[in-house]
Amino acid sequence: MTLWTDEAPPKRSQLFARLTSSQTFWVFVALVAACVFLSFATNSFATTNNLFNITRNLTFFAIIALGMTIVIITGGIDLSVGSVLCLSSMTLAVVMHAGYSIEVGIGASLGAALAVGAFNGVLIAYFGFPPFVVTLGMLSIARSLATIVSNNTVVFQFGPDQAKLLALGGGAWVFGIPNPVLYMLLLALMTGFALRWTKFGRYVFAIGGNEKAAILTGVPVQRVKLAVYMISALAAGVAGVIETGWLGAVTTNLGTGYELQVIASTVIGGANLAGGAGTAVGALIGSALIEVIRNSLTLLGINPFWQGLFIGSLIIIAVAFDRIRNFRREE
Repeated sequence: MTLWTDEAPPKRSQLFARLTSSQTFWVFVALVAACVFLSFATNSFATTNNLFNITRNLTFFAIIALGMTIVIITGGIDLSVGSVLCLSSMTLAVVMHAGYSIEVGIGASLGAALAVGAFNGVLIAYFGFPPFVVTLGMLSIARSLATIVSNNTVVFQFGPDQAKLLALGGGAWVFGIPNPVLYMLLLALMTGFALRWTKFGRYVFAIGGNEKAAILTGVPVQRVKLAVYMISALAAGVAGVIETGWLGAVTTNLGTGYELQVIASTVIGGANLAGGAGTAVGALIGSALIEVIRNSLTLLGINPFWQGLFIGSLIIIAVAFDRIRNFRREE
């Protein structure tokens, strides 16, 4: 028998303690429990078609949530992501409808998203505007621009490269896995790597932990904040391109209300709205849990109007869990 002292617990015990103290871990447990329950409670949850739909639907929110996570870690917020997605999608649709190639369309789409992100970032980082106010204003501005660009019409013809766009968002090129899922996983790996292993990631956490201390230690706070809001907008732009290819049409109400679900996904996944905490894995798990709940309401015959109640309750529970955990640490 191996003995150890209280001062030197085994690595396995340390790992277990870290897992059980992690909000992301318990959200994952809740996700697994929900999936198991629904598999027995309904005949259609565990079917191939339903699981295909769940994984494909959650990808759009999860991709945006990856960018939102970085913003929230710094202690900020981005309420404009749904409108940025709409603007990017409409820019792509209009450019391709005019006869330009898919490469030009995607470039214009992501360029529009980056421009919005840069505008938000400059006002927030260099002029000291509150993130809530700036991004709330951009929520209206970006959707208005999308309406102007399209003349408030539905675009469903994408020129000579339409087949390429539909395959990009609606295909399944690798082992039958939907393309959006592959993009989501790749972006999650990139985000996780950046947050965990790069200087940029350390700066992001430093700003969220204590911005004044970060400034004193030489962190380029303004530049990092600018980059953070550009990344958030870019993530929304990427999601817009993919969703356009999946839907095969773009309307000016695309992305309406996405900001609530995205923020909910990040908070439920372990991000702290006060800043200093958040992971890419948490963003994916939080998005998955919300999408499973949305899907289960339909399968169980529950009125979909209850969706907001469930999601709002999950946000409150997640924040309460985080507050309890912080209180215990302070003790």
